[in-house]
Amino acid sequence: MKAGKPFIGQDSAWEEWLAAISSERMHHAWLLTGAKGLGKRAFARAAAGELVREPGGKLPDADAHPDIHILEHLPSNDDEAKKKAEGKPYQTKRNITIDQIRQMQQRLTTRPTLGERRAIIINPADDLEKSAVNALLKSLEEPPVGTYFLLVAHQPGRLLPTVRSRCRILRFAPLTPEELDAVIRRDVPQANAEERQAAILASHGSPGVALNFVEQDLGNIHQLMMRILREGDADFHLRGALAEEMGARPLRERQLAALELARAVLANELSTGPRDRQLRIIDAHGTLTRLSTQAPTYNFDAGLLIMEIGGLLASAAMPREAAR
Repeated sequence: MKAGKPFIGQDSAWEEWLAAISSERMHHAWLLTGAKGLGKRAFARAAAGELVREPGGKLPDADAHPDIHILEHLPSNDDEAKKKAEGKPYQTKRNITIDQIRQMQQRLTTRPTLGERRAIIINPADDLEKSAVNALLKSLEEPPVGTYFLLVAHQPGRLLPTVRSRCRILRFAPLTPEELDAVIRRDVPQANAEERQAAILASHGSPGVALNFVEQDLGNIHQLMMRILREGDADFHLRGALAEEMGARPLRERQLAALELARAVLANELSTGPRDRQLRIIDAHGTLTRLSTQAPTYNFDAGLLIMEIGGLLASAAMPREAAR
């Protein structure tokens, strides 16, 4: 980790952001793009803190600073809001709503509270309601002086071209094995060397996947996923084993972690095998991506979900003759 950088990895993106802050003509809207789990959320918070930091002052807490406004998925109802307030896992709404955008825009009618700059983080921007995107576009077209937007996007193609064209793109790259190891050591210090190595190999550069791998104990699930990809699963035996390993009543966090692991496994397979297999991998990955966006808010049956994951992996399995 470089001195002064409050997170691990993404050195080039951070240097680009710092250079922009110190320039005389900083762009007013930034699109943070890259695969889910690369640390865009942590980067956006640190970047916003650096933007509003007082000269000589400490990096502020983005969640508590009056000039940093964060728009994310709200709890789905009052009961879920209580869970959030208590620090418990909670279900969220499917989208970031137009009401959230309008509330943010009302704040933009006043000057920043403490300094000359204000940051608006939207995470993820690709989950904005259609009407919310149209409302946001007005602010991007005529931004108030001193206001800067940080739009996190896992799938920037889902945003309107008119939104993308008004943003400067900041791309996020997979972390190196050394950086991943540092992330795991920092966040899961109890993980041993074998667990860290397995997580690094399975994550393919994603710190989010690596941490989930260790925290949710996904080693056996990863092995079964790889077997399905290598051998297929014509008799559903491996899918049954996958469901058994997942458990009858897994926590939602474990289900989400398994989804992200399956996506990482498929992404790593894209460069192998014949063209028809690559197309099957792309189709399966697209379906997993859709499921991963729905799973936080939908009440999927855990058993059916893991069987669906196994079926998608089986659909992208190596041809038998190649597997031999």
